[in-house]
Amino acid sequence: MRCIDTAEIRIDSACKMCYNTENPKERIVNIVKKSTPTQFALRVLIYCVALLLIAFGVAISVNSNLGVSPVNSLPYVVSQIIHVPMGTCVTVIFCFYILLQVIMLRKEFHPIQLLQIVFSTIFGYFVDFAKWAVGDFAIPTYFGQLAMLAFSIVLIALGVLLYMDVQLVPMPMEGLSSTIAKKLGKPFSTMKTVVDCVVVATGVVLCFIFLGGLDGIREGTIITAIVTGKVIGIMKKWITPRINRLCFGE
Repeated sequence: MRCIDTAEIRIDSACKMCYNTENPKERIVNIVKKSTPTQFALRVLIYCVALLLIAFGVAISVNSNLGVSPVNSLPYVVSQIIHVPMGTCVTVIFCFYILLQVIMLRKEFHPIQLLQIVFSTIFGYFVDFAKWAVGDFAIPTYFGQLAMLAFSIVLIALGVLLYMDVQLVPMPMEGLSSTIAKKLGKPFSTMKTVVDCVVVATGVVLCFIFLGGLDGIREGTIITAIVTGKVIGIMKKWITPRINRLCFGE
């Protein structure tokens, strides 16, 4: 499964900014670089709005019944198995990804990256809120399901683009992919694809073991993986310059 293409360049840049700087103080400088206090507050606000958009994209994709995105496939499956709100599963699983980063990086893991826990928790609450807000809304017929999936992809793509453009900290799955890439000396894009595939494969195995068949992982999961990057590429030309002016004065 080939995941985000155009977006990989932006994620790779953001992850390198957060992980590959030798001097810890420089890591912090990179995160607040070029920002006045007002601009930094705006970056945090945009980051949170981006997470909310992604959460609504996830909720709508779940209701489309065509499959959730690769990143959220495992939390969704686990939530179905243990009957716990999906937002809680998102937070716990994302924190597990952060723990893996700590284990692999050890002294190289800078405390600033623990902000991933904060944003993961916020995202978990956003997912539960979005699922509550969307409720049982669904459009009948397969065409209606595709329309819902398409709208969810637009929301997810916009959210991903916004949180990458403000250049704070990566979300845990991207952070884990970057860490593995750094340790193995492999390109980030390659390891992002591998991690996505492992996560989806784990979800598939759990589905068959505990649910007796696929649940939440369908053709929409593959479509989301392939199309999201294309949508980000289209949006990027219009949105990124405006984010740069707002947040960095460029």
